[in-house]
Amino acid sequence: MISVVHPEDLRDLAPRRSGNLLPQGANARSDEEAHVHVDVPVLEGALVRLEPLAVRHAADLAAAADEDRGSYGFTLVPPGSEIGAYLDAQFGRTAQGLIPFAQVRRADGRAVGCTAYWDQRFWPGRDELRAIEIGFTWLSASAQGTGINAEAKLLLMSHAFDALRVSRVDLKTDARNVRSRRAIEALGATFEGVLRSWSMSWVPGEEGLVRDSAMYSVIAPEWDAVRTRLTARLAGRSPGRGPSGAEARA
Repeated sequence: MISVVHPEDLRDLAPRRSGNLLPQGANARSDEEAHVHVDVPVLEGALVRLEPLAVRHAADLAAAADEDRGSYGFTLVPPGSEIGAYLDAQFGRTAQGLIPFAQVRRADGRAVGCTAYWDQRFWPGRDELRAIEIGFTWLSASAQGTGINAEAKLLLMSHAFDALRVSRVDLKTDARNVRSRRAIEALGATFEGVLRSWSMSWVPGEEGLVRDSAMYSVIAPEWDAVRTRLTARLAGRSPGRGPSGAEARA
């Protein structure tokens, strides 16, 4: 279901500007300036390293975005020529609580996609998180089905539950995005239903409209079982191995 965005619904709205590969002039940012609002740790696994998103990742991300784009029908992935504007928009969202990462493939040290923490919710009257969302995720075609997505989610959920001590991690996707829904379900997240007209649509031709979102979560009492499942799924994988089973979808 797609509906017109109401002016007061700014939850997922962000600037849509065109730009060059590397931002110039007033929009230029150094790597240090890119994460001025948040102190983001580097999260490292065997297959992927999640680094604070920075301008230095632009060239790699442009190349990654211009690989086969057949899986991006419902996802915010700019063409390579617009990576500068995409980075500007992500840096701008940090003021709204976004904590963006570049997904760096350890096999070759190249940034092959992005992901983020988003929608931080705090306990009333306390400076402690109670819940957070993982979103704004995309990977190049060559990185899909390699275990990078599963390991990145393991790293992000481990940090959220074990370091940030949240009670809940959210994941959501366009309700029509069957591929993404299967990948989220393969992580062990629980489907909670579809919220109608919930998030901004990223589908070409649906600019200014909102979509139905399929909502998933992992909660703290489930975390040990989800972690065990993901760890077992990733056990024995190496950067050179091909995908199989559910891993081929994530």
